[in-house]
Amino acid sequence: MNIQWNAEGYTRNFSFVHEYGTDLISLIEGTGLSVLDLGCGNGSLTQRLKQEGFDAEGMDASPELLETARKSWPGLVFYQGDATDFQPPRPYDVVLSNAVLHWIDRDRQDAALQCVNRALKPDGQFVFELGGCGNNALIHRALERAFARRGLTYQLPFYFPTIGQYATRLERAGFKVASAVLFDRPTPLKGGDGLYDWLRMFIKTPFGRMEEEEKEAVLRETVEELRAPLCRGGVWYSDYVRLRCKAVKEREI
Repeated sequence: MNIQWNAEGYTRNFSFVHEYGTDLISLIEGTGLSVLDLGCGNGSLTQRLKQEGFDAEGMDASPELLETARKSWPGLVFYQGDATDFQPPRPYDVVLSNAVLHWIDRDRQDAALQCVNRALKPDGQFVFELGGCGNNALIHRALERAFARRGLTYQLPFYFPTIGQYATRLERAGFKVASAVLFDRPTPLKGGDGLYDWLRMFIKTPFGRMEEEEKEAVLRETVEELRAPLCRGGVWYSDYVRLRCKAVKEREI
């Protein structure tokens, strides 16, 4: 999925994305290893890896986010690439990916995993987290209803697998699954318009060529419908469900 990112808004209001990603670093076994931060975004997690002593580089498909990364962390290496079709400049001990894989269309997931396999050294580690089954279910169902009221069909723009579904893909792509957990993580959103801002930032492709006035109406209806379940004490939350995994490259493909 290719979208144009508001890099400044992403960095200002959604820093929780990379902050939660720091938990993944603890799953890496070894020190001083070479790490590819796949889908590095604005580079904050790549920088954290560097601070932890890893030989870290970042890759992302977004020129907007990469521009921010290079300005913020001029001492790090970042390059542009498609997660489903890339040739890394060198093999890595670890590929780490945070909140990226669910953006890849279902029919391109296997291609992405094959690329990760080829990017890793033998016995290399693949540590990652993505949206899992049930992720943002309240939000997407509310959007679906808002679309339906207008005679439109809401197409979920993400891939949210179960543990079993993704473990099968990993094994087929030459990996041994070392750990996998699916867990709820209600996540506070910044500001009084936190959910509205979140929708504006992350839900783009379902709206296609919808006129701005109608899009605005859909977003506002969705926000009001979700006020009771997702706004608590004046703070908005997104109903995240995350799938966190570690896999080891077992064979070349």
